[in-house]
Amino acid sequence: VPYDKIGGTTQNDPLKEFIAQKSYVFPPEPSVKVAMDVIEWSVKNLPKWNPISISGYHIREAGATAVQELAFTIADGIEYVRHLINRGLDVDEFAPRLSFFFDSHINFFEEIAKFRAARRMWAYIMKEWFNAKKPRSMWMRFHTQTAGVSLTAQQPFNNIIRTTIEALAAVLGGTQSLHTNSLDEPFRVPSEFAAKIALRTQQIIAYETGVADTVDPLAGSYYVEWLTDEIEERAWRYIDRIERMGGMTEAVRRGYPQREITDASYKFQRDVEEGRRYIVGVNIFVEEEEEEIRNVPLLDINQEEIERRQVERLKKLRSERDNSAVEYSLRELKNAARRDENLMPYILEAVKKYVTLGEIMNALKEVYGIWVEPPIY
Repeated sequence: VPYDKIGGTTQNDPLKEFIAQKSYVFPPEPSVKVAMDVIEWSVKNLPKWNPISISGYHIREAGATAVQELAFTIADGIEYVRHLINRGLDVDEFAPRLSFFFDSHINFFEEIAKFRAARRMWAYIMKEWFNAKKPRSMWMRFHTQTAGVSLTAQQPFNNIIRTTIEALAAVLGGTQSLHTNSLDEPFRVPSEFAAKIALRTQQIIAYETGVADTVDPLAGSYYVEWLTDEIEERAWRYIDRIERMGGMTEAVRRGYPQREITDASYKFQRDVEEGRRYIVGVNIFVEEEEEEIRNVPLLDINQEEIERRQVERLKKLRSERDNSAVEYSLRELKNAARRDENLMPYILEAVKKYVTLGEIMNALKEVYGIWVEPPIY
């Protein structure tokens, strides 16, 4: 397939790993460097590809507030734009391909206002801070997923209503694409039964309600406009603090966003446990629900068999490939990393020789090392 025909999205957002998801491997600086390699190479070779999805979703799921999710996501985006400009790329060359990923939580109007503020803030930043000229460079194109953390094991069929409300907020807030979570996700990977209900939730919103027939349908509401302004103002305060630290990479090294999220998460849980925040079925309108949980049809997964098959596939691959070519590709990759070159061409060559992901990562660990997060108090 020609490169100019390939479309899709890579998440490729390392800073959110340090802030929230914690699946990092390398230290912050080389992690960002590799991510920027992907963007730079994609901009020059894959014109229809979205080489990054700057993610607030994982930040919110880790316990951040709506304001923190908005501020930290945009601060991550600012960091990446600066890195790419410092590589000599023109902002209008790469900015149209940047994409974002947000959470839609259960506070209906707060989420709508957050999405509205996000678009306004990003357009301002791209135009006024980075001197973007193309309108598409100022667009914030974003995907939304309903809040997995809002789903409860107690009275699980209530999760259908939660997902519906969150999905509706995302649409009214202007999301470009949407993922609706399934009612059984507090237990395991969704069953076909639950996934179909999640899909039908989207389809009913899209085809029956008419809420997507107009752009920004809640514009002009005194409350939505006030809340949009309020969330934006509070998010700017966070961004100002991060800017004074020298940007998000330095803020991550200092543990600033991590501490803010930890405090917010702790406060949320205390509010639930002490009855200041209500969750139906958890701390209000509680019922004996073992029977309801038993009636949820769960997906049966034979994890041991899946692992066994994958191990066999890997053994077969390693026995049939050209292992001398594999070793050569890995040496070239490590040398390129030491020379601070763009790694994408070397990774592509390695993959063509059937080098595995684990082998590529182990090679880069030899150059970049492994990040151990310092204690955060």
